[in-house]
Amino acid sequence: MSLADLDASSMSSSEFVIVDHERLADIDRKQKLMGDFIIERGLDGIILTRPSNFAWFTSGGDSTRGSWYDVTAALFLNKDARVALTRKADSAQLFDREIPRLGFQLKERAWQEPRHILLSDLCRGRRIGCDQAFENCEDISIPLTGMRLPLAKVEIHRLRELGALVAHAVEATARTCQKGDTESEIAGQVAHRLLRHDIQPVRLQVLADGHGQAYRHWSHSQKSLRGYATISAVGRRHGLHVGVSRTVTFGEPPKSVRDAHLACLLVQATSMFFSQADRDVAQVWQRAQRIYEKFGHGEEWHLADQGSVIGYEISETPIVPKNGYRLSPGTPVLWHPSIRSAFTMDTILVQEEGFELLTPMQNWPTIDIDVKQVPIPRPDMLLRP
Repeated sequence: MSLADLDASSMSSSEFVIVDHERLADIDRKQKLMGDFIIERGLDGIILTRPSNFAWFTSGGDSTRGSWYDVTAALFLNKDARVALTRKADSAQLFDREIPRLGFQLKERAWQEPRHILLSDLCRGRRIGCDQAFENCEDISIPLTGMRLPLAKVEIHRLRELGALVAHAVEATARTCQKGDTESEIAGQVAHRLLRHDIQPVRLQVLADGHGQAYRHWSHSQKSLRGYATISAVGRRHGLHVGVSRTVTFGEPPKSVRDAHLACLLVQATSMFFSQADRDVAQVWQRAQRIYEKFGHGEEWHLADQGSVIGYEISETPIVPKNGYRLSPGTPVLWHPSIRSAFTMDTILVQEEGFELLTPMQNWPTIDIDVKQVPIPRPDMLLRP
């Protein structure tokens, strides 16, 4: 990173803009990729409206006000140019904070003008591709999913940083929460730790005292923690997502809870081990399903989803029995099996040989799960007095 060529005579020291050349190179690479795609499809241009695609193309920019349902900007791309589409009320923040000096042009509208008018103007008389259904545009959402993965070097670096921070937030909360805290209070503690690092809490779950057995996708409530809880979070930064969970227990947990937790770890470790390059998701899933059945939990996987290929979307593609998506180096995968009241979640990165854990245990008890005689450290339950 270095200072851009600026006319500094009229700028204070606090106004100097730093150009991230690594990020700029990543955007230029994606511009070339999209340009080739435009030529191949015989298009005049592409409109990207989804926050995931905005974040991907801009190498980490945010087109929202925090919630992905409150979108403030879109992109128009052709072979030679990239144009940010936004409102006058949002353009300064967008160019100063999200896409500073990265080669974007601006096309803005008044805040009171409906967004679709600007998009319609760009589409008129042109053959345009769009990442969602819009007027007569060609829907290119499926091929775009393939372009977002595998991740580039700069994206993997960000994901490693994000994974460590999200894991730390969950583990720190598990070490400091108190018996009697409500699930929502505990979720708030996780959110506070994430937001301090500009990480958006996308999904927070606190499953206290077996709440997850009845409701596999439980979030949190005013129910107070009495004995044990699984705390999980999915966080987003630079448009990328990671997920992690940890389980804390006050005193020795019931044997049934302990056994379910260990069985869950066995499924997860097996899934991680076989998440290898050039394997189909369906092939990996068959290994996980076999463990469920071998240890007498054959019906459990029917009760909730088990994981997904993760990235700029929480689920770039789901882990399902017949998914033919082929894993490649640089692909992140979120595994979160559940058995009765037990739930465990971690994010890994598929590498050329084996996998890399992106949500490492930090000052946390671990247990080795052997898969094909290879010990895989997994998070044990944290026992607190």
